[in-house]
Amino acid sequence: MAVFSNAGMRTGAIVRPMNILMTGATGKVGSRLAKRLVEHGHSVRALVRDPALAAELTDHGITLVTGDLLQAASLSAAVAGVDVVVHCAAFFRGATPEEAHAVNELGTRHLARSARDAAVARFLFMSTGLVYGPNGGALAHEDDACAPVDAYPQSKLAAERMLLEIDGLDVGILRLPFVYGDGDPHIRDVVPFMRSFPPTQRMSIGHHADVAQAVIRWLDTPSPGHRIYNVVDDDAPDLATLFASVGEPPPNGTDSERAQAFAARLDGRRIRDDLGFRPLFPTLADALAAGEA
Repeated sequence: MAVFSNAGMRTGAIVRPMNILMTGATGKVGSRLAKRLVEHGHSVRALVRDPALAAELTDHGITLVTGDLLQAASLSAAVAGVDVVVHCAAFFRGATPEEAHAVNELGTRHLARSARDAAVARFLFMSTGLVYGPNGGALAHEDDACAPVDAYPQSKLAAERMLLEIDGLDVGILRLPFVYGDGDPHIRDVVPFMRSFPPTQRMSIGHHADVAQAVIRWLDTPSPGHRIYNVVDDDAPDLATLFASVGEPPPNGTDSERAQAFAARLDGRRIRDDLGFRPLFPTLADALAAGEA
């Protein structure tokens, strides 16, 4: 795991240690993020349905609290005494449209209302760049209209809109790209799914270390200038390059229509201008050279 210092992020000392409730801390993004938040000096409490399946987190100073996003009554104890909620949990691959809606929208509603009722100061929602939908591969800005075609990003967009309408809760939203690195097999895992996509199609990516950097910068900024930020590294590799990084031949391009749902690339200027974000791994090549891909 790449470890970065405050100096490396150019943020200076931590503003203050916070008590953070994290969801999704057993997932690919959440597990790596939770550990980095502890390294940065925060106290992290992880919401889990089965503590026995999350015991490894306790070795990193993370406290476990039992609860279920679909059981609203189970969340009051989890949010008690918390400064910030960082909501990473989501149901993505393998979810039916109904399951995606239940977990990603309704579950988020339950958590947000519980946080507001417990006077939690801030709520950070980890969303996806897929909310933009097909746009021909143009750079998607945070203020652009969104028209996702699949159930997962549709449920995430619905959750975003719901959160932004809740009174009494300071909400931030990070729209993530394709996340990789830190030993995560995400690139290799996605090869079968994207095998029929055009080899020249480009895709926004972000390293796990840079996702954590974005979260920490948001936490260290008491009043960010905007409520929605794209998180993205400096280069969007084409799929042939992405496949080659794990020793796979380029995709065959037989289903370019399906690929369009994943064609939008993220404009990352806002988070750079507002929060001083600078990728620790600006390109896939940088991560490969550092042995961090």
